[in-house]
Amino acid sequence: MSKKPVRVAVTGAAGQIGYALLFRIASGEMLGKDQPVILQLLEIPDEKAQKA
Repeated sequence: MSKKPVRVAVTGAAGQIGYALLFRIASGEMLGKDQPVILQLLEIPDEKAQKA
C-alpha cells in the first residue's frame, strides 16, 4: 500500500534558505525516501521590485 502524498508549501522559495530546504524535502532527507510529496513553491512579489 502506497503512502498518501504530503503537500508542503514553501514561502520564499527563491531565497537561499528555501533553495536549501527544497533540496532536502525533494531528496527524501526530511520526510523519508518512501514519502511522496507535493511541493508548492510560493514567492510573494516585492512591491518595490514591481514598481522599478
